[in-house]
Amino acid sequence: MSAPLVQLGSSMMCPHGGTVLQIASQSAVTAGGQPVLLPSDATTVVGCPFCIGTVVHPCVTVQWSGMAMKTQIQQQAPLLATSMGLCQGPDGAPQGTVIMSGVQTKALAI
Repeated sequence: MSAPLVQLGSSMMCPHGGTVLQIASQSAVTAGGQPVLLPSDATTVVGCPFCIGTVVHPCVTVQWSGMAMKTQIQQQAPLLATSMGLCQGPDGAPQGTVIMSGVQTKALAI
């Protein structure tokens, strides 16, 4: 089933309220006037306040899964609105999923 492509400028947060920043690696394919995001694009989480007890353990990066199956951009499957981003701490520990909003709805992929 098709789903909207995720574009730069979509709002993304970690489950603790940190901001997920993306840097698009390509600009040839756009949706909603912005580059479509790929799972290999640089991703950083900033401002995550998560703590384990008294130890600060913020989300710092995102590991993506569930990309497009039949669509490719630069030989990579692009991110979809249905893709799951798993936020990870500095030690790679999973800390919850990305919350996405503001994804364009006109350009779809399978």
